Amino acid sequence: MAKILDDLSRTFSEYLLIPRLTRKEHLPKNVSLVTPVASHKVGEASRLSLNIPVVSASMQAVAGTEMGIALARQGGVAFVFCSQSIESQAAMIAKIKSHKAGFVRSDSNVKPSATLQDLLDIMKKTGHSTVAVTEDGSNTGRFMGIITDKDFWEFEDDLNSKVQGYMTPKDKVIHGLVGITLKEANHLLYKHKKEALPVLEADGRLNSLVFKKDYVDHINNPLELLDSRKRLVAAAGINTHDYKERVPALVEAGVDVLSFDSSDGFSEFQKEASLWVKERFGDKVIVGGGNVVSAEGFRYLVEEAKLDFVKVGIGGGSICITREQKGIGRGQASALMEVVEERNRYAREKGVYVPICSDGGLANDTQIIIAMAMGADFVMMGRYFAMTDESPTPRVSIKGRIYKPYWGEGSNRARNWQRYVDDQASSRLHFEEGVDGYVPVVGSVNEVLGLTLEKMRASMCNLGSITLAEFTQNAVLTLVSEQSIEEGGTSNIIQVESKFDDDK
Repeated sequence: MAKILDDLSRTFSEYLLIPRLTRKEHLPKNVSLVTPVASHKVGEASRLSLNIPVVSASMQAVAGTEMGIALARQGGVAFVFCSQSIESQAAMIAKIKSHKAGFVRSDSNVKPSATLQDLLDIMKKTGHSTVAVTEDGSNTGRFMGIITDKDFWEFEDDLNSKVQGYMTPKDKVIHGLVGITLKEANHLLYKHKKEALPVLEADGRLNSLVFKKDYVDHINNPLELLDSRKRLVAAAGINTHDYKERVPALVEAGVDVLSFDSSDGFSEFQKEASLWVKERFGDKVIVGGGNVVSAEGFRYLVEEAKLDFVKVGIGGGSICITREQKGIGRGQASALMEVVEERNRYAREKGVYVPICSDGGLANDTQIIIAMAMGADFVMMGRYFAMTDESPTPRVSIKGRIYKPYWGEGSNRARNWQRYVDDQASSRLHFEEGVDGYVPVVGSVNEVLGLTLEKMRASMCNLGSITLAEFTQNAVLTLVSEQSIEEGGTSNIIQVESKFDDDK
């Protein structure tokens, strides 16, 4: 007969944290949110750590190029969705990697003989206002000069005119030579009050560009997550079907972190795919997976599949209906606590620490904090980021309010057949594990995430903690009753109606 667990399936909303002694050094400005994302020997550093414990879900309505750039600049990563062609996903990763490199390969170039209309088309396509002029129009051709949108007037100048008549020629362009450091390049930009610095090979060919805006971005985003070449760290979701073709293309594009995207990752399919990636790419790329909700699932993915991190959670997402459709899953708090306990046991036995990602079941900032206190190394969220300006979906107006579409990867709309059916020739999803809806637009990633992290730092100080490891170690949690939840809210007052309330 079936085995029945003694514990209840509990959620984050059923717990509160008990304050610990706050000492004078426990100030938000002293708190570090750095957290490992790759398995490592106990006592040693992870080969990659996030600067904040937050990543985005690998979903069509959440994680595209803009999200990848925005989240990496804040210190986390966005897992670019895999329910698309290999070519388009790899292109997204390549764009994230090229966005912030210090020395940037130019992707906007023209010949001197090109027309202003040709130039304008390139500017509108790329969004760039500065374009390098090379002899052959390539990004490695002999450098001839620079032209910007300030050098001509779109509605006054003859757009059939040649670029060479408007550009700043090479002999009047401040430039550097290959070998110059980023600090030296930025100093030249400052000294000569320029927006862009071409960096040339000894023979005069264009090598790269350095932009003032990148320096400003770095100052404004001190936690940005960079690789050894000062490029943004990029992450991508993968599946267990086309990984032999998809993973090499993503690695070639520069991906740093991969994660298997599956509602239930406790499978031989994930083991086989993970071992294939590990055999061919070794430590060149970090590989995580899941999802699991038990100690048994965690052990399998760590010991058999050799994953670098494990995602916990089935059916807890706001648009996920796996529990309803298939009857599998577990309350997110119960699942996380069991897996954390097994992770700690594994670390004692093997001397290896495996980071855990709590995926789903997070309805607000408080629950993110509770998940971290329970031992998650980082959290993965979908709806949270779907509501931001940087999510890839268009804005729509409903009853005077602005929303964005949001749908699950298990929905018909995502058409992500490979995660749910064995017959790859099938063109129809037999049942859905996700729904399709709308979420309100709340602002930029920077604004929304900034507030969440402020709350997290404040809570950590209340528990006498400067690091996330201390936070988990110091955490004391208590179960709450329905009455205590009511007590914790507003009561016995007439509350001012919010301007954000739905129209009645």
